[in-house]
Amino acid sequence: MAKIPDATITRLVRYLRALERMEEAGAVRTSSEELARATGVTAFQVRKDLAYFGSYGTRGVGYTVPVLRRELRQILGLGRKWRLIIVGMGRLGQALADYPGLAEGYELVAGFDVDPGILGRRVGPVTVRPMEELEATVRDEHVDVALLAVPEGQAQGVAERLVRAGVRGLLNFAPVVLSLPEEVAVENVDFMAGLSRLGFFMLNPRWREEMMG
Repeated sequence: MAKIPDATITRLVRYLRALERMEEAGAVRTSSEELARATGVTAFQVRKDLAYFGSYGTRGVGYTVPVLRRELRQILGLGRKWRLIIVGMGRLGQALADYPGLAEGYELVAGFDVDPGILGRRVGPVTVRPMEELEATVRDEHVDVALLAVPEGQAQGVAERLVRAGVRGLLNFAPVVLSLPEEVAVENVDFMAGLSRLGFFMLNPRWREEMMG
């Protein structure tokens, strides 16, 4: 399989959401043009992105909505329940625990913090546990993924603990680049970088148009 650009994976999520809306509306078939309009890209880009993973449409007929939705869910790892923890149960961690979208493909099993004022508190579906229980919980609960919402200075050390305990994927909200083994999947969420990109594209709309095309 050819190397798949990160941007393609991001667009697959958008295609999946569009297909889910279409299916809810009763649509059975769609086209690359309709998917493009629903996600803000070109029809060529839709076809190119899907071609990395196989052939899902028929020329002149388009795509079967339920089939393509199911295939994208499998590609994005949503065909199973990943077991998830949140490390850092401050305001961001609590908001993540309460986010209903986590139930889509993920099962939140625990939250962790060092603040005595929050330990033992029920947040969303979990009770906040002390960091001393981190490794044992990862092993006993067969945790796959961790959301890392700790301060910048603590992120690397906590990430290393998680990896040693067996976590396979990290969604990192700390503004720091983590140095971890290549086999560990890491996705960084940087709000300030997003705002900076937004400012740039508002000042330079043509650049955004070229990237979307």
